[in-house]
Amino acid sequence: MSEKPTKHTKVLIIGSGPAGYTAAVYAARAMLKPMLVAGMQPGGQLTITTDVENYPGFADVIQGPWLMEQMREQAKAVGTDLVEDHIQSVNLKSKPFEAIGDGGQKYTADSVIISTGAQARWLNIESEEKFKGFGVSACATCDGFFFKDKTVAVVGGGNAAVEEAMFLTKFASKVQLIHRRDELRAEKLLQKKLMENKKIEIIWDSVVEEVIGDDEPKNVKGLKIKNVNTNEMSELKIDGLFIAIGHDPATSLFKDQLEMDNTGYLITKSDSTETNVPGVYAAGDVKDKIFRQAVTAAGMGCMAALEAEKYLASN
Repeated sequence: MSEKPTKHTKVLIIGSGPAGYTAAVYAARAMLKPMLVAGMQPGGQLTITTDVENYPGFADVIQGPWLMEQMREQAKAVGTDLVEDHIQSVNLKSKPFEAIGDGGQKYTADSVIISTGAQARWLNIESEEKFKGFGVSACATCDGFFFKDKTVAVVGGGNAAVEEAMFLTKFASKVQLIHRRDELRAEKLLQKKLMENKKIEIIWDSVVEEVIGDDEPKNVKGLKIKNVNTNEMSELKIDGLFIAIGHDPATSLFKDQLEMDNTGYLITKSDSTETNVPGVYAAGDVKDKIFRQAVTAAGMGCMAALEAEKYLASN
């Protein structure tokens, strides 16, 4: 089989959420002809979010997938080369930087913007794995609809868990929020809304030990939960389980090449998106574990493109 010719670009953008697409828009407008490799989940986490009410510029509620589609079209319209591929290895130790796609396609670049985002964390118990997609989900907005007039449980205590629980009340008849502590970490305003919602019951100081269900056809029937203070076990009857316990950044590609913190988030210089390798930038949830918003990711995408432009001009 003949080898595919190497694709070279001044700016290679890896990942395609708000950070990647915004970086592409700015880099394209700077006449850098960027190349964006979309990855496994083009559009990122917003494609599994329905209602977006906090993205500036839209008075009415918009849909996450629609917003990503618009950003993609905008990046394309200003001249971004959009590539459907998934990068499986990179070499950032020599120049030009190199990346290899799933099918063996080789990309070289004078600068790289990393916007690979983050993915949902799971409980990592055997029974959860068994029922994934059959009543166990990490995305209420994708799967909530299937639980009309049923009872569901959400695990977690942060903003995401509270938002998922609230969202699920649109469909489910009852939502039980299971949290391992005795208070939530979510914003106060969200907590207030949660407490006022008659459909939601909070189960404090508890963890899920096992998901119970049928094998044929596969479906969830209930949970075994343990009280962390008393070690007492109890069973809940539920039809669906949603996991909302945080995210892990998609940074395994860059292990031993870029500086990361102890949880795997890329480290950038202060007030900058530059990593410890000059010419390589990180934007969005791949480096941001504090804000994790579409608008902050987009802002960082803009910063990364402007910094890459400056870097390329001086080299």
